Amino acid sequence: MATAAPPPGPRLRWHLDLDRYLNPFLPASVLPRLPSAVAHFLGYRTPGQPPRPLGNLLVVFWTFIGIFSSLTIIGAVGQEIHSFRNVPTIIGSFGAAAVLDFYAIESPLAQPRNTFVGQTISAVIGIGVCKLFQLSARFEQVRWIAGSLACAVATTVMGLVGAVHPPAGATALMAVMDDSVVALGWFFLAPVLFGSAMMLSIALLINNIQRRFPYYWWSPGPTGTFWHVEEIEGSGKQSIGTDSMFETNMDRPGSGLGDLEIQAKFGFVEGSKLVVTKGLVQVPSGVYLSDEERVVLDKLSRRL
Repeated sequence: MATAAPPPGPRLRWHLDLDRYLNPFLPASVLPRLPSAVAHFLGYRTPGQPPRPLGNLLVVFWTFIGIFSSLTIIGAVGQEIHSFRNVPTIIGSFGAAAVLDFYAIESPLAQPRNTFVGQTISAVIGIGVCKLFQLSARFEQVRWIAGSLACAVATTVMGLVGAVHPPAGATALMAVMDDSVVALGWFFLAPVLFGSAMMLSIALLINNIQRRFPYYWWSPGPTGTFWHVEEIEGSGKQSIGTDSMFETNMDRPGSGLGDLEIQAKFGFVEGSKLVVTKGLVQVPSGVYLSDEERVVLDKLSRRL
């Protein structure tokens, strides 16, 4: 008779989520406060606005335009920068990055945080590991170990900080194995950051013509909730029937609802229950709702 498998021990469930500790203290997004035309090309869309489905023919068309133009511009501009003369401005990992940035744009691996943080971490670790192994007289004999170690360490760190970017693994490997890159030393960071910034700029233009990119800049979750809670607590406790309390939640600076009509009133109450009734949503005091969450709760309130 088969016996049930024992539940996993607590060590198997260990999980490090830096966003849980960082996001509340980071500034809230400024995109909702920008002019709509500017915010659109930075990836912002009004909450509740459904995405337009596209067939794969349009997707691959814009992918071709984006990859060709981005790599061409990076190479052309790099040739005009004096300090980049005889420096490989189009590094091998940019090919994989271009596929993510122009085709798999919905993937978390393609978002700006993953691109910049991942590439920076990998370049620094790759160069550092290479420099460390170069202290040995047998560097050429053990170089393959250095390359393996650089890629493994870079991926581990990217995973811990929540910024995994697969092309960055190639960046770490190139920093050790490619002679032309090894000769650059720490200057290798310059073409990596330059190319990443150029590719992101072009991706913002191309991908927001008929699609959306990025889906978020730092994290899919809300940021700045700590400061909103401080504002709420500093404004004093208010009863559920006062209009000023509703304004505290609905008309706060930076609200991204735009022209979207919110019919339900939102208010703060003591306790730990969220109550949705016809025309009224009561939220526990100190709980911050994102624009998307308020849209969902408003729709539920209308259906009652």
